[in-house]
Amino acid sequence: MEYWLLVPLAYLAGSVPWGLLIVHLKSHVDVRDYGSGRIGVTNVLRTAGKGPAVVVLLADAGKGIAVVLIARLITENSAIHALAGGAVVAGHIWPVLAGFRGGRGIATGGAAAAVLEPVAALIGILVFTGIAGSTRYVSLGSILATLVVMASFVGAFVLGAIPLPYLLFGLISGSLIVGMHQGNMSRLLKGTEPRLGEKNRRR
Repeated sequence: MEYWLLVPLAYLAGSVPWGLLIVHLKSHVDVRDYGSGRIGVTNVLRTAGKGPAVVVLLADAGKGIAVVLIARLITENSAIHALAGGAVVAGHIWPVLAGFRGGRGIATGGAAAAVLEPVAALIGILVFTGIAGSTRYVSLGSILATLVVMASFVGAFVLGAIPLPYLLFGLISGSLIVGMHQGNMSRLLKGTEPRLGEKNRRR
């Protein structure tokens, strides 16, 4: 029964706002006051530069990997694995430690997905790299990669490679991450979405 405590602990781990902390340490500003107002890698890159962005990428991905990996090591209950993964993503998006103003969940969600279904995550990385690299729209790469990962989870489930809780993690977390990009989708359609390499302005 105590294994279920992993879920709220996963949420707290996800709530650690690395983007907020690292940008504040480097530049003494609140990254949420700039650009998209988020604490994820892309906004950190545009606000504070490549070095802090790399650190945030590793930290945000690291908490997704660590949480799900620990859950899998502690228990064989696939439902707890999936719930821990979902909780760490929710914590990143709505961090209690940062006033519930977080990121969009790409790095953390992708890392959690990689522990549950590595092939799906690898396909997602390839799609993201190809789209974001060719168009310089990080948001477009993120959205399409997330949709591909969701489809890959469905395929893995149909083939019997993953249990139902993992499939539900992929579909629910993926839908949540795509939903967090509604503003980006609107700007992409209008042609006003900033491309990779453009600097942020204060909100």
